[in-house]
Amino acid sequence: MRVTVEADGGSRGNPGPAGYGSVVLDSAGGVLLERQGSLGVTTNNVAEYTGLIEGLKAAIELGATEVDVRMDSKLVVEQMSGRWQIKNAGLRPLAAEAAQLVARLGRVSFEWIPRERNKAADALANRAMDEAAGKPVRDRVEPEVVTPAPPRSWAPPSLENATRLILVRHGESTLTRQGRYSGRGDVPLSDEGEAQAMAAGGRVAGIARDVTAIVSSPLSRCVRTAELISAEVGGVPVTVVDDLIEVDFGAWEGLTFAEAQEGWPREMDAWLASTSVAPPGGESFQAVAKRVRAAMATVLQSYAGGVVVLVSHVSPIKLILRDALAASDAFLHRLYLDTAGVSTMDAWPDGNIAVRSVNETAHLR
Repeated sequence: MRVTVEADGGSRGNPGPAGYGSVVLDSAGGVLLERQGSLGVTTNNVAEYTGLIEGLKAAIELGATEVDVRMDSKLVVEQMSGRWQIKNAGLRPLAAEAAQLVARLGRVSFEWIPRERNKAADALANRAMDEAAGKPVRDRVEPEVVTPAPPRSWAPPSLENATRLILVRHGESTLTRQGRYSGRGDVPLSDEGEAQAMAAGGRVAGIARDVTAIVSSPLSRCVRTAELISAEVGGVPVTVVDDLIEVDFGAWEGLTFAEAQEGWPREMDAWLASTSVAPPGGESFQAVAKRVRAAMATVLQSYAGGVVVLVSHVSPIKLILRDALAASDAFLHRLYLDTAGVSTMDAWPDGNIAVRSVNETAHLR
């Protein structure tokens, strides 16, 4: 289910008596849920983040799988989209909580809207501010709440507290060599795939001297790739994470694209047009994204500040990179990932992300 969350917050004094408001709307613009609350004395930004958090919680309660967040706070939208750093230490726990909620949803987008288009959430937030100030609602006067925007910067982000993620696609198998859909079938590495995995291990060792953890899809082509990488980085144990498994291609498993298109032309067109559509008897990319986000949240929490090698398949890695780059679904069909290709990104506790490289393959030549 796709919903829209409109959220707002403010304080009278910054800091001062504060409150938040959140509205969840259906696809037709009908109100599904409203949330408001007073927060005592705090700042505009804290109230705005609280409005976002409560709106996301409401969307989860409704069973939403896609959420379009709209706010008139440029600060919150840019920080949650990963384009601005969170310099205020007091906002980082709130941003991290919001990021955890985002990870539980199928797909979340953030959009800035002018204040006049956010009237419903603004009205709820002002009502809550009245209550925080002990003022009768009928006598309230709506103030102009202005959120200062931090200056933009092209300076490279500090690596302090960052978790480095090294994403590796498994080495070649017989099905990947033939260009066939290889999803849940447990196809082992070919001899070439074993050599590719060892080469990827050498590249990983060149990126990071001290690897904290290696996590892998449960399928043998990934586990074996992870084991060969482990041998190159000091024998770090391999931990299997079930949610990193490849998409289920259902009836198309083992077929080429041409074979699947010939047998299921309408289903193929629908699948290519929308991430919500699954192959016959298979799994949609939206479903994959939801479980991969959950896996990523667990990995980032478990190995915060470390270096993690994540060995998986084309679809999970593409979805991780799509989210990291705040790209559209078209990204999934425009990015090519080679077997044993390596991508690198850094993630911070406040939700910020920096993609360092995508699909490195020089080690395979």
